[in-house]
Amino acid sequence: MAVPLDPPPAVLAFDVFGTVVDWHGSIAREVGALELGIDPGQFALAWRAGYHPAMARVRSGELGWTKIDDLHRMILDQVLDRFGIADLSEAQKRHLNLAWHRLDPWPDVAEGLTRLRRRFTVCSLSNGNLGLQADLFKYGGLQWDLILSAEVFRHYKPDPETYLGVCDVFDIAPAQMMLVAAHHADLAGARACGCRSAYIERPLEFGPAAAKDVTPRPDNDLHATDLLDLARQLGC
Repeated sequence: MAVPLDPPPAVLAFDVFGTVVDWHGSIAREVGALELGIDPGQFALAWRAGYHPAMARVRSGELGWTKIDDLHRMILDQVLDRFGIADLSEAQKRHLNLAWHRLDPWPDVAEGLTRLRRRFTVCSLSNGNLGLQADLFKYGGLQWDLILSAEVFRHYKPDPETYLGVCDVFDIAPAQMMLVAAHHADLAGARACGCRSAYIERPLEFGPAAAKDVTPRPDNDLHATDLLDLARQLGC
């Protein structure tokens, strides 16, 4: 049965890394294929751990506006050094950095998006740059009504300019935009702007050895096990 929301959302904006795609499993696979003699899962976690500190340097003004592709490369060079890996060629490093363009969608995503698009306008809202997302969604066979990025607004989430930017693009009130994400900080940022929030359980986002607590929180409008469950709750 559909969950009544007043007003109902008109636009569903989706976080991507972790919510739509399995970054940990995909990066671990790519690192493992290089046979570097390290734990691929730990390397993936270390690479991702540099993500928020790198964005914080941009948000603080220490760095000028920098695309996620370039931040990923900065972090990669640091992590390679930390793991004592010095024999990769520049071509290999470039290919590995583009692994973020080749992340596998979670199994429920393609069908879930198809169902949700029957009733709602569906867009991405990722810190990932536009070129990264275009490659990523083509790789995963995912269909959107629009791809939106922090690159468009020159602000990374959870800056309010990102969430309100979506509302401006579609000319809707904040209450008509629902952020769909597997991260509570992202959802809190959207709610602070007057937008709605739907939490998606991704207990294995950080791999099987670091399962996430996906306990429901009352601040969110909806809590779903996956996108198919979200579609059901929204009457799709």
